[in-house]
Amino acid sequence: MPRHRVPEWFCRPAGLYRRARMLATIAYEIRSYMSLLETIESPSDLRSLDLEELEQVVDELRTYIIEVVTAIGGHFGSSLGANELTVALHAVFDTPEDRIVWDVGHQTYGHKVLTGRREALKEIRKAHGISGFPKRSESPYDTFGVGHAGTSISAASGFAAMRDQLGEKRKVIAVIGDGALTSGISLEGLNNAGASDSDLLVILNDNRMSISPNVGGLSHYLTRIISDPTYNRIRQRITDDPLYKMVKDGVWNLAGTVPVVGENLRRAIGGFEEGLKGMLVPGIVFEEMGFRYFGPIDGHDLPELVNTLKNIKDLPGPTLLHIHTIKGKGAISEETEDPYGAGSTKYHALSPPKPKSSAPSLPRYQDVFGEAIRDIARDDSRVCAITAAMIEGTGLSGFAEEFEDRTYDVGIAEQHAVTFAAGMALEGGRPVVAIYSTFLQRAYDQIVHDVAIQSIPVTFCLDRAGLVGEDGPTHHGGIDLSYLMCVPNMIVAAPKDADELRDLIYTAIQQSDKPFAIRYPRDSVPKPATDGRVLETLPIGSWETLAEGHKVAVLATGTMVEQSRQALAALMDTGIDATLVNARFVKPMDLTRLVAIAETHDLVVTVEENAIEGGFGASVASYLGDRLRPNQRIVNLGLPDRFVEHGPRKMLLDEVGLSSEGIAMSVRMHWQNVKEQR
Repeated sequence: MPRHRVPEWFCRPAGLYRRARMLATIAYEIRSYMSLLETIESPSDLRSLDLEELEQVVDELRTYIIEVVTAIGGHFGSSLGANELTVALHAVFDTPEDRIVWDVGHQTYGHKVLTGRREALKEIRKAHGISGFPKRSESPYDTFGVGHAGTSISAASGFAAMRDQLGEKRKVIAVIGDGALTSGISLEGLNNAGASDSDLLVILNDNRMSISPNVGGLSHYLTRIISDPTYNRIRQRITDDPLYKMVKDGVWNLAGTVPVVGENLRRAIGGFEEGLKGMLVPGIVFEEMGFRYFGPIDGHDLPELVNTLKNIKDLPGPTLLHIHTIKGKGAISEETEDPYGAGSTKYHALSPPKPKSSAPSLPRYQDVFGEAIRDIARDDSRVCAITAAMIEGTGLSGFAEEFEDRTYDVGIAEQHAVTFAAGMALEGGRPVVAIYSTFLQRAYDQIVHDVAIQSIPVTFCLDRAGLVGEDGPTHHGGIDLSYLMCVPNMIVAAPKDADELRDLIYTAIQQSDKPFAIRYPRDSVPKPATDGRVLETLPIGSWETLAEGHKVAVLATGTMVEQSRQALAALMDTGIDATLVNARFVKPMDLTRLVAIAETHDLVVTVEENAIEGGFGASVASYLGDRLRPNQRIVNLGLPDRFVEHGPRKMLLDEVGLSSEGIAMSVRMHWQNVKEQR
């Protein structure tokens, strides 16, 4: 078989240039047919690429995220909008030695792909897969774990302060969305960082969105900056002009020589200059806080991003770069959508495709809440709704459409939302504060100091209580019973189904003595609300006996009522005939019924989708402690004393023993132990 012969010219010295050109052309053609993204195993690979190749990485990264997330679900729009920024940051900075601190984490899917987790993205938010948020245990590139908005500037300031103490030279960058700037901790971080001399770069990724379009004065200010970028060009031309500087300095010095009125003249000149800066400098607020402001620039113009980052990366002191991006870039039609992403609410996160089913789906608790508050508000003009950037997420869209003047979205500002509600209630309103359980943690001082101490009738509706599933430990609402039950004056309740949720909301609004908290899960109701049913005012502190049994009593609250009902039905076949109580009021408890149960049952089991530590069961055990008979036993079932990882909600309930099967197994085992000790 003849061997392939290399052309003679290829081997001659005179053909070296031609040979090099041919090899380069072949390599370029091969690369053009390859996925450049597949060659990126770490950010260091990006730093060997030119701008054209980096732009190819951006395009492939956006395509890859769209392909994966549309197939399996997950956060979507924020990562697509931050693609160019992500590539630019890792190409310019020496990560992970340089620290990038991301805010919230919705925008980090591209970051995960570029930092060695490209294939792992296909399992994101699945059980035992990678987290949907930055997670320190997952990668050294995830410098700070985060799931709540507003933490990046404070954390990055801490990184920078310790770097300075140690005499190290690494860069620290905080990446924050404009929606997160409405949170108090962001403003506290800006205030502190701006007053320091520490080298810190804050990148404001401005797309006019959190999950919904942003609201408030700060949002309007940023919108004004973006809508008129000529401000920055004018400022550069005037303030950098040598003639301007010379005239300004000359006038200032001359004013100081004028007898008597010299200082007044200087104050007038200074006031005029500040007014001029206020008209011409778009970032005057940030500059007054101590930051050197740059921008706004197009966050989808990769060459401009890269060049800007290179130019400002070594500037001393606090620096803020303002970029504007489109949430959902590449997945929305820019011809029909708001170019700054205000129309892309639906692209915040996608659910995985659901298998086709002939059975109609049950309504979610948040939808039942939204319908209930709307029904009540039609007959009660005092009722208004307050939420923290979560109108859609909390089920308030319909209420907002029907009662626009009674809907208050305060932005990502849970502390403000609670105290704002207190003020409304004191003037005769009946505010309903709808916030996810995990986010209400951020307003704990306001709950205690501003509401409970004064016993103000604010209604708190805690969505996403218990295990939320794929969002994981940053979003599980597993401690709200514990942190609310210990607050004096607070009423705490959990409904077993749709009808009871409606009744509890109605009861909370009708009473005027105390704050009232109602918690419910990220799940469907066991059965739809009864059509035409009249709302009832439930006696506060009352429980409901759903089944009468002997020797064994199960006290279940909220979601665990239905799980316990199924568990006890299965136990009937094993000879265990148990009493089932719906402990819908977690505080105050139905002490009369509790004492009666303790007197007639040898085993009392409490079941809650909340931490056992300091929860409902602990309260029951504390009350019955000195009333127990010999061989009588109290068992508390609930969430373990650890942070539960992400995964499907049903799987997580199985894992922690709170599925119907797990409850049945626990009741059977503990009843057997009681019988053996007799």
